[in-house]
Amino acid sequence: MSGRPLLNRRLDGLGTTIFAEMSALAVATGAINLGQGFPDTDGPEAIREAAVRALRDGRGNQYPPGMGVPELRTAIVDHQRRFYGLDFDPDTEVLVTAGATEAIAAAMLALLEPGDEVIAFEPFYDSYAASIAMAGGVRVPLTLRAPDFRPDLDALRAAVTPRTRLLLLNSPHNPTGMVLTRDELTAIAELAVERDLLVVTDEVYEHLVFDGEHIPLISLPGMSDRTVSISSAGKTFSFTGWKVGWVTGSAELVAAVRTTKQFLTYVASGPFQYAVAEALALPGAYYDDFREDLREKRDLLAAGLRDAGFQVHAPQGTYFITTDIAALAPDLDALTFCRALPHQAGVVAVPNSVFHDHPSAGRTQVRFAFCKRKTVLAEASERLRRL
Repeated sequence: MSGRPLLNRRLDGLGTTIFAEMSALAVATGAINLGQGFPDTDGPEAIREAAVRALRDGRGNQYPPGMGVPELRTAIVDHQRRFYGLDFDPDTEVLVTAGATEAIAAAMLALLEPGDEVIAFEPFYDSYAASIAMAGGVRVPLTLRAPDFRPDLDALRAAVTPRTRLLLLNSPHNPTGMVLTRDELTAIAELAVERDLLVVTDEVYEHLVFDGEHIPLISLPGMSDRTVSISSAGKTFSFTGWKVGWVTGSAELVAAVRTTKQFLTYVASGPFQYAVAEALALPGAYYDDFREDLREKRDLLAAGLRDAGFQVHAPQGTYFITTDIAALAPDLDALTFCRALPHQAGVVAVPNSVFHDHPSAGRTQVRFAFCKRKTVLAEASERLRRL
């Protein structure tokens, strides 16, 4: 073959994800995996049985409709109205996807022209960089800095140029746990309207807010026709392997995203769509209990990490804790620390530096997931204290 690189140059530097590397390290060493964000218990038994029932009844075993099964699209509309007072047309303003990751990729491919700039909070979930790159866009990071990781709104305004097409926002924010306030969202909305920007919002942790409240940006004045709102079932119902996500927005924007989504997976997760429709209708007590259980787990792991010598930045939402290792391991960067941690303490974590365009910004920051059983978190805390 010629000397031409096999990998598209847009994807330079986007090799194997850190989650694959660290999860493989957990298996190889037998370490407790607090790196990748998946629960170690399943969600409600009734919802799992709903998926089994759908399989047995022959619902979803063949291709579901391209927009998603009607039952799920209706349930998504009911959910948005119930929690946020938003109204959508289930036939034209809702699109079911193979998780939020596909929704984000489809949105970037649909809405960006090569060279368009996308402003995103840094550190960002690694699929953002890949999705923007595949669409030929240009990432413009807005760095969230410890200890509170609040966005610098003046810096955001200054980052907007004539080439800026889109804001890619994530709140509650992975990995920092920051939750945007109403004032911050209002300022972002006003900027988007003023500069005629599109906004894609990743809201998969919408029901995991411990301090503050989740406010969909699409609900603010001027945003209904310029916002692609994305969420999913995996984080809320602890069935991450089902890969059921969705897009809500104006009919025009949803149609644009569908145009690209149909050539990615086409459709997915047929029987699980029926089960997620039932999950979204669970009573308010489920959502309250789920959040409070995760709050207790957050506090349990945070205490263990502090006792072990980590500086802990308590998250307002999500199920991740960002820590700083500068005092604990002053000679190590986060990536080196995380690669050694399974061997030294039998625990796996993820370095925040890999979520930055400029790794120095997160050089000593390490993320731990607390969506595990309390006994597992207690054991992980005890192992870390031995450091």
